[in-house]
Amino acid sequence: IKNMKIIKAAGILIKDRKLLLYKGKDKDTFVAPGGKLKGAETPEAALARELKEELNIGISVDDLAMFGTFSAEAATNPGETVVMTVFVVKAWRGQIKANEVGSEIFLVTSSVPPEIKVGSIFAHEVLPRLKASGLVD
Repeated sequence: IKNMKIIKAAGILIKDRKLLLYKGKDKDTFVAPGGKLKGAETPEAALARELKEELNIGISVDDLAMFGTFSAEAATNPGETVVMTVFVVKAWRGQIKANEVGSEIFLVTSSVPPEIKVGSIFAHEVLPRLKASGLVD
């Protein structure tokens, strides 16, 4: 079925003026931590669940600031649209670590190394805005 919408939530975690990106096991693209909403989940609840699953950190809704909602064609599913609600994660509890064996964490400035493939919404929308706002180098 064409024109399906994939609804996701993603988090902007900034450390030392760099954006934290995450790559799941067997994936080739780095994305912001987050994922699809399940059932009647709010974007905030989905992001809190995904941050726990992917990075082993806890957040509360008060730790989130709305950054924006973006949409783009799904990189892995042409014809489908990803609609992503993005939040700045202002604080978290716990030590960030990739939970899944084979997954990776990478910190990037707005000048992403050419060998690093970044998801389109973050590459084209979020990173340039973070740089323009002075949040990342």
